[in-house]
Amino acid sequence: MSTVTVRIPDDKHRRLKQLAKSRQLSVNKLVEEWATVALAAHDTELRFRALAARGTPARGLALLDELDAREAKPRKRRDALTPLRQLR
Repeated sequence: MSTVTVRIPDDKHRRLKQLAKSRQLSVNKLVEEWATVALAAHDTELRFRALAARGTPARGLALLDELDAREAKPRKRRDALTPLRQLR
């Protein structure tokens, strides 16, 4: 495990300690969780960009049109009193 030193104003450090305490975490664990979220978002963006680079704008627009068409179709609604057989 590595150690990272971060310089922040005293007031901000105090507030981070309060936030961590309210979540029943140490400041270290709070920062570790933030790092995990930031890295997951970064990885997601990289994956999205890699997939987008393999596609074409025309194919992307066609997929969006397909989704719009699906949402435009009326769906059968089922409430608690509708027997399943009536939905087929």
